[in-house]
Amino acid sequence: MAGPTILIVEDEPDIRKLVQYNLEQERYKVLEAEDGERALKLLERAKPDLVILDLMLPGMPGLELCKLLRDRQETARVPILMLTAKAGEADKVVGLEMGADDYLAKPFSPRELVARVRAILRRAEAASAAGSAPAYEKGPLRIDFATFEVFARGKPIKLTLKEFELLRFLAQNPNRVLSRDQLLDRVWGGDTFVTPRTVDVHIRRLRQAIEKDDRHPKWILTLRGVGYKFDEKALEQ
Repeated sequence: MAGPTILIVEDEPDIRKLVQYNLEQERYKVLEAEDGERALKLLERAKPDLVILDLMLPGMPGLELCKLLRDRQETARVPILMLTAKAGEADKVVGLEMGADDYLAKPFSPRELVARVRAILRRAEAASAAGSAPAYEKGPLRIDFATFEVFARGKPIKLTLKEFELLRFLAQNPNRVLSRDQLLDRVWGGDTFVTPRTVDVHIRRLRQAIEKDDRHPKWILTLRGVGYKFDEKALEQ
């Protein structure tokens, strides 16, 4: 029996087949698209559990496709693993800011690719299983753990799955200073391959989504050299 469905969006046939072969060896069901347009057509009739997305695609760039997937309600929380030859830190940051969950540079080890896929799917499954927890509601912020819906000042907020997980963990640990390593361990998992810089990128995106003024945040505070704190008292002001 096939496992979770994974969509590979990659224009290089050799790389696409390499990824397909290694994933199918692990009993994943694999869908393939050579460009963004083909990927969107596949997504209209199939909802994958994970998208492996190359940045340098013909026609629609990978970053544009990533943003489009995050903007659409039906694909907003599908995990995305970016697979690309662009390995610079700036490129990684842009990818994460667009909503990617993880980043793997070419050339890559097939074993590392499979390990990252497993880790991402495991975290997504854990987040879904935790959906039975009660909702969080205080002041102008409401987080529904069952439906993954977030409302700030009465307005619905669009978050990626990872942003939602980060907000949930912060809200479940109010007024407590959490280091980047703690957030990485609890939100991304102990077997993650991402760096503490990833936490900063997601915190910035989360602030832009829920704070009234993300340049002067009131709810998610930075303690320089230490980490971050969710100030629950600020919700009552």
